[in-house]
Amino acid sequence: MAENDPYTAPETLGVLDWHEGDMPYSSAFDDHFYCRNDGRLECGHVFLSGNGLPARWQRPEPFRIAELGFGTGLNLCETWRQWRQTAPEGASLHFTSFERFPMARADIDRALAHWPELDRQRARLTETWPDTPAERIEIELEPRVHLTVVCGTALESLRQEQEPFDAWFLDGFAPSRNPDMWSADLMAAVFRLTAPGGRFGTYAAAGFVRRNLAAAGFVVERRPGFAGKREMLCGEKPAI
Repeated sequence: MAENDPYTAPETLGVLDWHEGDMPYSSAFDDHFYCRNDGRLECGHVFLSGNGLPARWQRPEPFRIAELGFGTGLNLCETWRQWRQTAPEGASLHFTSFERFPMARADIDRALAHWPELDRQRARLTETWPDTPAERIEIELEPRVHLTVVCGTALESLRQEQEPFDAWFLDGFAPSRNPDMWSADLMAAVFRLTAPGGRFGTYAAAGFVRRNLAAAGFVVERRPGFAGKREMLCGEKPAI
């Protein structure tokens, strides 16, 4: 889910509607949590391929992924599924997500049940998800796969982080609905927390998002978007 909108009452932001049975929708931001065609396939196209994964995690060092907007946990679960299929023996994954309004366990379970491919990941995530998610959630999903969810506003949370990440999934609500999640300050914080040679991927292609990423220091690339969308963005922090 996305950053706080200054024009929306905070107590309404965590309220969900459900479309087509199991698709969560935020009335506060007038936006779905993922692509209506297939959010799981969108994750592969935008976030994994946009970050050069799984090829880049074929290494013995721990691989660190960060995400803006945990939402239903869909990106985590699909990444984790592909990690299990492709990561070399002994590799480790640390997935960190920054989320202003963490969802309840039952809502996560309802949304992820749409994809039987993720049943294993859904079961483990919901089994270990806290009853009252808040502050900093730490979950050992399986040996060498760790999840951290930092609850709070994204910019404030990122300012407190120090260790850089190898890949970023920029997945806030649409820039037109929630521009604060795509601001110049936030993109600069993402750049600071990206390892040299690290990458980002996002479904967003708005001009101000591209300019903010480039101004932060990323080399930005346009690619065809998912499911007929004209463009998406990905890019790299130049290696030192």
